[in-house]
Amino acid sequence: MRPPLSRRAIARLVQLAGVIDVATAVLPPRHGRMVTVLEFVPAAGILSARTATTVAGLLLIYVGAGLRRGKHRAWQVATWLSAAAAVLHLVKGLDYGAAALSLLLLVMLLATRDRFGALADRRNRWRALAALLGFAGAGFVLGLLEIAVRGNRLIGTPGVVDWAKESALGLIGLDGPVHFRHTWGAEAVSYTTGAYGLLAVAVALVVLLRPGSRTPERTAADEIHLRHLLVRYGSADSLGYFALRTDKSLIWAPDRTAVIAYRVVNGVSLASGDPVGSPAGWPAAIAAWLADATAHGWTPAVLGCSRPGGRAYRRAGLDVVELGDEAVVDATTFTLDGRSMRGVRQAVNRIRRAGYTCGVTRQSDLDDERLRDVLHAADAFRDGHTERGFSMALSRLGDPSDGDCLLVLCHDPTGRLRGLLQFVPWGPDGLSLDLMRADRSADNGLIEFMVATALQSAAAAGVRRLSLNFAVLRSVFARAEELGAGPVLRLWHRLLKAASRLWQIESLYRANAKYCPDWQPRYLCFPVARDLPRIAVAALSAEAFLPAVPAWSRRSRPTPAQAGAR
Repeated sequence: MRPPLSRRAIARLVQLAGVIDVATAVLPPRHGRMVTVLEFVPAAGILSARTATTVAGLLLIYVGAGLRRGKHRAWQVATWLSAAAAVLHLVKGLDYGAAALSLLLLVMLLATRDRFGALADRRNRWRALAALLGFAGAGFVLGLLEIAVRGNRLIGTPGVVDWAKESALGLIGLDGPVHFRHTWGAEAVSYTTGAYGLLAVAVALVVLLRPGSRTPERTAADEIHLRHLLVRYGSADSLGYFALRTDKSLIWAPDRTAVIAYRVVNGVSLASGDPVGSPAGWPAAIAAWLADATAHGWTPAVLGCSRPGGRAYRRAGLDVVELGDEAVVDATTFTLDGRSMRGVRQAVNRIRRAGYTCGVTRQSDLDDERLRDVLHAADAFRDGHTERGFSMALSRLGDPSDGDCLLVLCHDPTGRLRGLLQFVPWGPDGLSLDLMRADRSADNGLIEFMVATALQSAAAAGVRRLSLNFAVLRSVFARAEELGAGPVLRLWHRLLKAASRLWQIESLYRANAKYCPDWQPRYLCFPVARDLPRIAVAALSAEAFLPAVPAWSRRSRPTPAQAGAR
């Protein structure tokens, strides 16, 4: 999955040329050449050319990332910018060396066109056109207003048509037919219209190069076959059931024995968990997914796969690092007895004495009225308006297709619902925590009471194991508490404790550790280390820890009835 060296080298050369363009535009030109240029180009045109060269250089630096991923549209933009830069270098001061460099870059790009074939999002063309017309229109109107305000300071009596010509030509850095009595008036109009003209082009190109997306689509046959694979192979991965999220696309092995569920977020094709299906079909499914990412210029990444999944993705060429650990409790051996369970036992006894009761039921066993009560309580207990979750959450509650989901419902002495858990199936003998909601005004120990009830009732439901929450970088907290922890580990531990004030990293680890679980590692897979910041932003966006992109820049997605996060 590493980009070819030649393509990566081309991207770096383009970015280097962009740096040179910016430098030549900032450095003062040679005086003798400027005198020659002023004979043919007005001063405002030279200033516009220098500014345009700076913008072109910055855009070439920006385009380099798209070239590295083989995007054809990035190649197109780089080609046009190189040609434009060659002309601009001459206009801004007869800079023959820089112009020759831009021409060489243009020749190189034309000669390597076949290496940049990744598909682009066609919708970006209309968005770019809208941005271009919007900013250019705003600059044109502002230019007209500035001329109108200075109408009594004009030389002669130019009409509105001349005003419009002056404003329109100012967008491309040229003088029009309107002349001002004071130079500062002409400069004000020129600077305003010229700035908006450059802004219109720059914003349009950035929008044009925005990463493409894909609207999740799956047929009824896909859904049925995916559920069939989960019945047959679902016990392999506790996250398998979350492939049923409607905001995930599916890509299948050619023989449909395995499938990968993923979502495209900001140019990252983000899969979660292991492939669903026969392990023998995993390589073909992974190959199809990677080929699809390459064809569209997306960065492939996997969030939260298990050890077998990590090995499969590593064999396909991705790097793998440990992301954290999943807490899995053996329900057949769970007990509240013993010193290690003292804290949980005290919490459970305290809330039982307060008169709270807890029951376990399948979603399909709830009548319509009770289900409505559960949906209302889940919505009322949610912390904020944002629904979080992607890799380890189903993000819906009460869907008829999820009848096998297990609900733990806790009521206070008055019969009022004060807390609930939802577990999704994990094969025939396992459950995976999806939703955890509790009334903050309820007595302390409510969560411990519900989790303990689920574990103690598991045997009656034919369940041997329960997957609880995921703890990011759990090993750092665990090892930092051991004797002999080194200075680097202690520093890393302090940094994570500081981050926990925002993202509850340590509190999730502590909340799970009290049940004495078996910690099972989960991994992050990615192409190269330089992609990690991009992948991190995409993962945080998918999990709804970062603000969503504006509605105009994405297609609408199905809205779940209710959602939750583990």
